[in-house]
Parts: sequence; structure tokens; C-alpha cells
Amino acid sequence: MNTSLSWIKAYVPDLNVTAQEYADAMTLSGTKVEGYEKLDADLDKIVVGQIDKIEKHPDADKLIICQVNVGTETVQIVTGAPNVKEGDKVPVVLDGGRVAGGHEPGSRVEGGVKIKKGKLRGVESFGMMCSIEELGSNKDMYPESPEYGIYIFEDDVKVGESAIEALGLNDVVFEYEVTSNRVDCFSVVGIAREAAATFRKEFHPPVVTETGNNEDVNDYIKVTVKDTELCPRYCARVVKNIKIGPSPKWMQRRLASVGIRPINNLVDITNYVMEEYGQPMHAYDLDTIAGKEIIVRRADKDEKFVTLDGQERRMDDSVLMICDGEKSVGIAGIMGGENSMITDDVHTMLFEAACFDGTNIRKSSKKVGLRTDASGKFEKGLDPNNAKAAIDRACQLVEEMGAGEVVGGIADVYGKKKEPVRVPFDADQINALLGTDISKEDMLSYFKMIDLEYDEASDEVIAPTFRHDLFRLADLAEEVARFYGYDNIPTTLPKGEATTGKLSFKLRIEEAARDIAEFCGFSQGMTYSFESPKVFEKLLLPADSPLRRAVEIMNPLGEDYSIMRTISLNGMLTSLATNYNRRNKNVRLYELGNIYLPKSLPLTGLPEERMQFTLGMYGEGDFFSMKGVIEEFFEKVGLCKKETYDPKANKPFLHPGRQANIIYDGKVMGYLGEVHPDVADIYGIGGKAYVAVIDMPEIVERATFDRKFVGLAKFPAVNRDISMVMPKEILAGQIEAVIEKKGGAYLESYSLFDIYEGSQIKEGYKSIAYSIVFRAKDKTLSDAEVSEAMERILKALEAMGIELRK
Repeated sequence: MNTSLSWIKAYVPDLNVTAQEYADAMTLSGTKVEGYEKLDADLDKIVVGQIDKIEKHPDADKLIICQVNVGTETVQIVTGAPNVKEGDKVPVVLDGGRVAGGHEPGSRVEGGVKIKKGKLRGVESFGMMCSIEELGSNKDMYPESPEYGIYIFEDDVKVGESAIEALGLNDVVFEYEVTSNRVDCFSVVGIAREAAATFRKEFHPPVVTETGNNEDVNDYIKVTVKDTELCPRYCARVVKNIKIGPSPKWMQRRLASVGIRPINNLVDITNYVMEEYGQPMHAYDLDTIAGKEIIVRRADKDEKFVTLDGQERRMDDSVLMICDGEKSVGIAGIMGGENSMITDDVHTMLFEAACFDGTNIRKSSKKVGLRTDASGKFEKGLDPNNAKAAIDRACQLVEEMGAGEVVGGIADVYGKKKEPVRVPFDADQINALLGTDISKEDMLSYFKMIDLEYDEASDEVIAPTFRHDLFRLADLAEEVARFYGYDNIPTTLPKGEATTGKLSFKLRIEEAARDIAEFCGFSQGMTYSFESPKVFEKLLLPADSPLRRAVEIMNPLGEDYSIMRTISLNGMLTSLATNYNRRNKNVRLYELGNIYLPKSLPLTGLPEERMQFTLGMYGEGDFFSMKGVIEEFFEKVGLCKKETYDPKANKPFLHPGRQANIIYDGKVMGYLGEVHPDVADIYGIGGKAYVAVIDMPEIVERATFDRKFVGLAKFPAVNRDISMVMPKEILAGQIEAVIEKKGGAYLESYSLFDIYEGSQIKEGYKSIAYSIVFRAKDKTLSDAEVSEAMERILKALEAMGIELRK
């Protein structure tokens, strides 16, 4: 939305501010100014001059010498312009002045071009007469200017006065960012109302007087609305004895200031009222309206219609059409038809001001491939009560400009009338919400400035229908805040009961995971939750794997980001591969991120999000290094029982002989292992890589940070070492389970200190050695007590086919 400062001042006459002051204040009060342009920024020392005498240049056939009266003196100017004559009043830039510099429409030189006195073919020239392009505008905005040559003023301008002011270029055009809920600010009147309230000035809206002769418009036109949902209001008035001509200069200047090209009085009036009231209007040649009837209905399926721009467009039955008794004459809210356009031969005109459903206009505009200034306004959802005021204003301008004779009355089809919204008012609650101490009287004064009424009996604020954004107390609080001044609202601290600030238990577990990983040399990474379905193939997952049941994204960035991940390894392996290909040695990475497991497909609810603690490494370290990190983490979060490892994990993406599920308290907590060589090759990792994945919800359920103090032992420990020979199939975990079960109450600890496979051990067997520690808390153990415990352990081991090495 653009407005010129001069147009705003027409309704706020006491407004006396600079462009920057206006922009700053309006932005702070809620009407954001994106920027502004001073139309005379590059113009200086340009006055109205009158050509008193013209002589031919003695040495140039195409040049003439003009004696120009500029009010205070007569100066000599040499020019090649073909369109000037004695007596013409023209814009003259004096010696030392500046012009915009453009000779082509729209062209400018930043900072302007300075004009100095000089000689043209030996004759002195003390200034320059200007074309409209050299003044920074063009013929579209000043249609009376010549195609080529100097701009000629009408006789009513005064010699010596500012030509910039005479042309209306002493103005500033502001560009606003208007949010879609403030439809009233898509009009000059709406912006002016905000400006008056912002600067605490009187607001003088246009005064619309009653127009029309003694005839009845209903004798000229009948209006029928067949779809009142899509067209809640349709107003029509008739103007006869049309006289088409140029609109007055003041209207042309205002339209030009906001970038609208003046055309003729009728077109300019509709454009002017659209900008002034924010209500699009349309004019039809009444003589082309069959049956003198307007019917508002939906289009027929595949109906074809030729719009004003000469393009044939195809409709469907969702598009609203304006029709007469025989045919369609316009696409509602978008563009009229070629078959009812206003021409220079028009005698009687039908004015239309209607309100259409904004959502339907937006969809229809996209369907027919046509977006106009009118549709852009209708899309926001206009106030139906504004339609009559706008059409009456247009008719008033018709009479004032002598463009025709307005027929009395109005054809007005208005279904369910839109009523003002009443919002309960509570000054104390608004102050509590804002953290301010503003009196009730001040709040009501703010409301009065923007035409909000107050019902003292019911203690309610009545929001006018043009305010689509006021429904509740918080909306009123916003109005108070923006006119009180956001910069005046004091800083306050949040109120509430004092609480101890700390991380939640879940976040403390995640923090412990980070601490352990980083302590063990891992760096944190972060990968995408969006993945490609190709990941399942890369990880060698079988076709029936439940991990293939992924949530598909409705609007993906691309195929590579089309599903939510169900396994966290792809991101980790991709990161390891990136480091490997960049020749980084000894890389260790970890990530804490969610996987997304759908409860059913197609989705009937949100998927289950499970946090995964994923570790990955290559270079120094092996399976047991990764296992050590897991054990450090379990100990850190208070999982005191001994975790075990099941080699039958059956993970296709891990080496079949170097993988294991992590078991704790009979529950699978995750898995670890060496990446399958084929998978490593697919990802481009040229060596052994190891990964581990911990399911954090299972950890959180069992973790604790409670710790009990255990004093130093007062009695000595007794150590026993045993070395065993056993089949390779027997796992160390099975040995440890026997030691724990048979060791008895005095068993304190045990540790594996040797594994041997070689020529001194028969094929298919291995040698394992453990150190076992016994200690009593209340006495020194006897040899017999320790031997009894060892005997139980050895018998249980022998039962498993294990031999004790002598």
C-alpha cells in the first residue's frame, strides 16, 4: 500500500512533520512504513518561467534563443525543443540548480544533474527549460505533457513560483507493510485515520453529500444476487448524460503520486475511490446490459469469457460472475468483460460497488490466471458497510466534476447485515497484561481517536465493522499499547512463585550422555530427520523390516528428504564417510536425535518420537573401545546391575560376527558392533567403522542419580586367579554370570585379564583367565571360606564343559 503525504494531509490538515518523523512515528504506532521516496529529492532551483521572446540561433538551425522571465529577472536560455512558442509558461532550472537527469521515461540519475551556465554553439545560456522526464516523471503520469519537448504549464500558474510545487512534485510517497487483518489500512482514509491518531491531530474524512436527481435507479436496473455467501452485498447506481474528459489536475496528481496513470474522468474516479476508500469499483455501459438486469451467480462449468484485456478465459462453477439478462459481463471482484466496457461513446453508465468473499476471489484469481488491484483488495475480505459509502462518494465526484447526471436512489442487495463487534472492556486487566498503569480515561481517549465507541452502560467497546481484528480484550490491549507507545511501556520481571531452576531429569540424562561421549573423545554432530527411502537399501534392511514403515512427508524438499527417519545410522555413517573422504584420521562422532516410528500407516495420529544416543567411529579403537564407552555411560546414569551382550543381534548392517544387543535387566537397551563391510563400502568408508545406538527412553526409565556412600574396607581382600580352557562358542559373559551367581556373599569383584588362542591350545578352544576378589565387611576371611566359594564356581564351570588349566 502506497500513499502520498499530500493526500494524507487532505484529511489531516494540521499534520506538520518531516518524512522521517512520519515514518518513525507511524511504524511505532503499528502502521509499518517500509520506506519512502521524496519526489523532489533530485530537483532544485526550478521555477515557472514565461518565454517573452524567441530568436533563431545564428550558427545552428535546430537551436533557438529564448528570453525567459523567471519572476525576478529575464534570463537567456538556448534550447532545441521544437514545441515552445512565445508566451508559453515552462519549468526552468536556474544556474546551479538540479534536475533528475532522465530523458527516457523512468530514467533518473542518482543525486540529480547539476545545471550550470554555459555556451551552446557560441551563445550563452543561463539555465535550462525542462521536459517532464527531466523532472523525474513521465507522460503516463502527466498525460498533458508532450511526447517530446518541454512541459508547457496552463495559464493559471504564476511566473516565478516553484515549478516543483506547481507540478505536485513537492511530495513524499510512503510504502507501507499492511497486515491482512487490517483491511481498513488498504485505503488512504484508513492510513489517514491512523496518522491522525498517531500524531494526536483532528481527522477530517471526506464529507459525502447526497446526490441524484428525482428519478429512481430501480427504473433503470434490477439486481439479483443468487449466491449471497459469495456476494454478501451488491450496490449499483446509474449515471446518465455522460461527458468523458480529463479529470481535474488535483485528482491526476494524487493518482500519479501512488503510481496510477490518469486516463479520463470516469476511470480516474473509480481508481480514486478504490485508493481513497479501499473499495474497488467497476463501471459498465448500461446500454450493453441486456434486459437492464444484473445477476450475480456462479459460472457455468467450462464457461468461456473474454475480459477487458482481450484474453479469453475458462471458468468453472466455483468462479463468481456478474451477468446481465443474457450473458456474463464480468468476473466478480477481478475484471470486467470486453462486451460491457466503457467507451468514448457511452451515454449511460452503471456504477458497481460490491463485497465478495475474499477466499473465493483469491482462488478464482488463481484459477483464471488473472490478478488485479481490485482482486488484491477483495482477497483481504472487505467491509460490506463500506460499499455504499464508496459508491456515494464516486457519484458525488461525478457531479462535482460535471461528468454526468446521477440518477436518484441506489439498488442495494444486502443479505445478512454485518454488525459492529462489542468487546468487554476492563482497564485493570489491560494494565495487568501490558505491565502499565494507564488510566481508564486515557485508554478511552485512544479508542475515540480510531473511531471505537464506548458503551458505558455495558462497559463494552464497540468496534466498527471496518476493523476486522478486534474481537477480545487482548486486541484492545494492543490498541492501547501502540498509541501509549511501546517505548513507554516499562520493563517488568515475570511474576510467579520462586522455583529452583534446573534441568529436567530427561535432559540431565542427555547431558550425562554428552559428557561421557566428549570425555571419550567424541565430537557432537547433528543430522537431518528427513531421509530418502534409499537409506533402507544402503543399510541392507530386508523387505519385511519394520524399520521400512516410515512416515512420508506431504511436501518434501525432494526425494532425498521425503520420509522421517526410523533409524539413526544413516546420518552417522554419512558423516563418517564425509570425514573419511576428506582424509581425517581417527574420527569419533556422537548424536542425540529422534527417530519417528508410526503407530499405524496410513497415519491416524502422531508418530512415536524416540531419542537415540548414536556413536560412530573409525581409526583408533575397536569393538571393545565402543563397549567401554557404553559401560562408562551406564555407570554414569546409575545403571548398577551388570549389562550383558547378546551376539545374536541380527542387524544386517553390522558385521555378523562382531555385533551384539546390549541387555540390561532383561531388556534390550540398544546395540553396537562393527559396520558390515558391504555397508561401509556403500557409504564410502574405506576401513573398519564401529557404531553403537542406545534407546534413551529405556535409559531414562531405569536411570538414577541417587548414590550411596560406601566406606573404605576395614578388612583385607583375598585374591584368586583362575585360568580356563573352553570352546570358543562360550562367551565371557556366560563365565561372568556363573562367577556372580556362585561367588556368594563375599564376592567383591572380578576382572578378565587374559584371553589366549594359539598353538598351545587345541583347535576350536580358547584360554581365558580371571582375577576374583573376595572380602567380608565384618571380618577377615579364612582360607576355607574362600575355597568353598571357589569350589562352587569351578563345579559350575566344569558343568559347562570348561577345563581348569593347571
